[in-house]
Amino acid sequence: MKIRALIFDLDGVLVSTEHNHFIAWQKTAQTLGIEFTEVHNELLKGVSRIDSLKKILELGKKVISEDYFNQLLQEKNNFYLESIQNLSQDHLLKGVLNLLVKAKNEGLKLAVGSSSKNAKHILQLVGIMEYFDTIIDGNDLTFPKPHPEVFLKGAHLLDCQPDECIVFEDALSGIKAAKEGRFIAIGVGNPTLKNETQLYLDDLTQFRLEDYA
Repeated sequence: MKIRALIFDLDGVLVSTEHNHFIAWQKTAQTLGIEFTEVHNELLKGVSRIDSLKKILELGKKVISEDYFNQLLQEKNNFYLESIQNLSQDHLLKGVLNLLVKAKNEGLKLAVGSSSKNAKHILQLVGIMEYFDTIIDGNDLTFPKPHPEVFLKGAHLLDCQPDECIVFEDALSGIKAAKEGRFIAIGVGNPTLKNETQLYLDDLTQFRLEDYA
């Protein structure tokens, strides 16, 4: 099957800032008097910032005002941004840079499709912004994953059909979004996805681009 484009989720696929998110959400939960562990954090994978805070409030059975809700969203983002300032290309996950270079050399189009509103900032920090033809992030979206909007927008901007694109995802919500949009869905770095995708990879070093060229 010949493909024309690769679309990557950001966190957990290209770079891992999962621990940074966890610490930031944990600090936010603590201000609410809610216990928040790494087990709880699994519920937030691939989830938007707004929906993540809603889940934390549900966890603690808390109800707060809209103003305080928005304040907490901003505080969480500030915690997170402060924690990632030292990111560099050294923090890219295994196989990422080689695949981006190879795909570009093969003439494939590349995109990032992420729920994060900080996606462009992170891509600049890790030095790979230049590889991507388009970036769709949380600032561009009406519907979060598992709605396929993020990937459908990416395919449209790349002038490709969904079945001409491979989506790389590490979260079940992202895999569901890719499947719903009729993309080729490949799970990366999250063993719970092994039965959910056409192909599962421990990391991108295992991906064989020639199988789709």
